[in-house]
Amino acid sequence: MSELRLNAYRIMWLFVFFDLPTNTKAERRHAAQFRKALEKDGFTMMQYSVYVRHCASKENMAVHLNRVRKSMPPSGYTSILSVTDKQYGEIRNFWGHVEQKRAGMPQQLEFF
Repeated sequence: MSELRLNAYRIMWLFVFFDLPTNTKAERRHAAQFRKALEKDGFTMMQYSVYVRHCASKENMAVHLNRVRKSMPPSGYTSILSVTDKQYGEIRNFWGHVEQKRAGMPQQLEFF
């Protein structure tokens, strides 16, 4: 049990959030190259400017963190958040409403 618990704290997730300028052709090219570099490095798009990646360890996370830093465009805003697998497991996602027939009130769906 302690081995599983330890792993939940060593396995990491990286979130990359960004707001990049796209006013010029060069800025659009840099933004597209950045998104492609994230996808090539194994990140998955959660939203248009939010990408996430699973990392097997903190050491593995450091490798991907450096790759993100190297591929960042010259302008714009980029934030990187790292969380443990244990913390990631606490994320609550909500999508839409489902009407409950008995009560007549919409109920928020929760997916874990």
